[in-house]
Amino acid sequence: NKPRSSEALKVVARCRPMNRKEEAAGYERILEMDVKLGQVTIRNPRASPGELPKTFTFDAVYDASSKQADLYDETVRPLIDSVLQGFNGTIFAYGQTGTGKTYTMQGAWAEPEKRGIIPISFEHIFTHISRSQNQQYLVRASYLEIYQEEIRDLLAKDQSKKLELKENPETGVYIKDLSSFVTKNVKEIEHVMNLGSQTRSVGSTNMNEYSSRSHAIFLITIECSETGLDGEEHIRVGKLNLVDLAGSERQSKMGAHGERPKEASKINLSLSALGNVISALVDGKSTHIPYRDSKLTRLLQDSLGGNAKTIMVATLGPASHSYDESLSTLRFANRAKNIKNKPRVNEDPKDTLLREFQEEIVRLKAQLEKRGMLGKKRRRSSRRKKAMDGESAMENEGEDDNEDGLEKNMENYLKEQKERLEEEKAAIQDDHSLVSEEKQKLLEEKEKMIEDLRKEQEATELLATKYKAMESKLLIGGRNIMDHTNEQQKMLELKRQEIAEQKRREREMQQEMLLRDEETMELRETYTSLQQEVEIKTKKLKKLYAKLQAVKAEIQDQHDEYIRVRQDLEEAQNEQTRELKLKYLIIENFIPPEEKNKIMNRLYFDCEEDQWKFQPLVPAGGSQMKKRPTSAVGYKRPISQYARVAMAMGSHPRYRVSGRTLV
Repeated sequence: NKPRSSEALKVVARCRPMNRKEEAAGYERILEMDVKLGQVTIRNPRASPGELPKTFTFDAVYDASSKQADLYDETVRPLIDSVLQGFNGTIFAYGQTGTGKTYTMQGAWAEPEKRGIIPISFEHIFTHISRSQNQQYLVRASYLEIYQEEIRDLLAKDQSKKLELKENPETGVYIKDLSSFVTKNVKEIEHVMNLGSQTRSVGSTNMNEYSSRSHAIFLITIECSETGLDGEEHIRVGKLNLVDLAGSERQSKMGAHGERPKEASKINLSLSALGNVISALVDGKSTHIPYRDSKLTRLLQDSLGGNAKTIMVATLGPASHSYDESLSTLRFANRAKNIKNKPRVNEDPKDTLLREFQEEIVRLKAQLEKRGMLGKKRRRSSRRKKAMDGESAMENEGEDDNEDGLEKNMENYLKEQKERLEEEKAAIQDDHSLVSEEKQKLLEEKEKMIEDLRKEQEATELLATKYKAMESKLLIGGRNIMDHTNEQQKMLELKRQEIAEQKRREREMQQEMLLRDEETMELRETYTSLQQEVEIKTKKLKKLYAKLQAVKAEIQDQHDEYIRVRQDLEEAQNEQTRELKLKYLIIENFIPPEEKNKIMNRLYFDCEEDQWKFQPLVPAGGSQMKKRPTSAVGYKRPISQYARVAMAMGSHPRYRVSGRTLV
């Protein structure tokens, strides 16, 4: 459980094909993907004649002809294997709206070749479990979205409920009351995913007909129990975050009205916060990382510079009208690849659900044994262990026998007891030597015993049902396997992994050779004459001058990007100011002063949850309201009475408060 040496965040770039709209409008292609070298070259369609294209290098690059399986086998599969070993893992897609983030993460579920990272990872996880030996697994799934900076549980019945972020010193950031479902196979986890997807926020814009209007995170927790070398049971817990981010977009290109501009503003703000976190992590000089600026960055805190292995898929649009957005995505991804994480195996954590399940099963089993229900089952199991050599068909038959034996044992035991009591009852009725009162008393006792037996029967049945339900939730490695088919499948997967690893090594070697060639070119050069030396050095000077111009252009582009981001933030600020003025107007004209004062007196700021809260009302009999806390959890801030009431109305985004000013 010792921390490993730091590991860089893995970044890959993927470009979608040109769509019909772009082809019909006559847009030119500005992206070139060099798959072998892992490089993306972007050309400015508005560039002056001498301007050079910009080149970015990543861990891997996938062009428009790439398949979903290529991306998974080369990039994602090693991370899923690490999660199954007990590491935390995160995969997220980042890019402009309409560049294929949701396609990369989810794909087309009905078509096997077009299935995305999420469905393929489901199959990978449960296939691995079925092939493992002497291990117990528990797989849980949760699904949430961050919509307009509010966290919603996509699997909850009450979709209007907003969830809160909490932090635990041992496990890190978590979401209070987030529902979690135990899944036993691919079909069940796909069902959970589909249920959540039905309630996710999507909408139509000029950029994309089915645009994701929220950041969605599908969380899989895999707990594995295994006997260690010390003979003790050890539990490893791996958490996999599958993140489908909403796309960054310009208000001018959206062409949307109503809620869409407000949604876009919130999306851009959270993505801007993500960019600030990445910049602070890469900078090396920053003493503060602004994780708390957004719910998204709080949730991804471990994935960015913490205890996790992380993959970022930067999705790009190839057309000239997306130049600014594609360049921004490439720069973002180029910064992100410099982040260093420190992943470690999560071994024997205190709050594992698998351990709770195992303890509950042992407790239920003990109760059933106490009632005499499992004796026959245990004897049959021991006989089978001695007699059989472990063939899978016989094991399955033995398991069915166990379940049938348990039910028959219960029925026989309870039937015998009931028959014995009925016989005793009949004997009392036939015994004429007993006084009528004494006979009545004995009959009542027997009736009571019969009633107690009936209750015991119900309790035992309930225990047995619960025992079976708990056992069924645990997945045992090595069961229900078609050996020959699985062996062939395993060999194919190993070959695919070897090919993917070989491609990765070749790409790294080519990148290294290219870098070394540039560095050693000067050392290898010799000149036959002074004139030749002048010509070669003039060429070099021109090349260096072109590079200088490219750097200057890059600085100008960065400045222009900063101006655009600032304008977007100013727009968001103006929108929030308008909303606040509206609230002031409502307070002034429609809320009586005494009601306003009551609200003001009950408000306090909770620093832990970063929001304003109401103090509870005093119970009947109390004469004064509770004093507002002044600890680190919640304390008073100087704030205007109208602003405080406006905060309490809660239908607008929260504002940070400095003195008497809302920022």
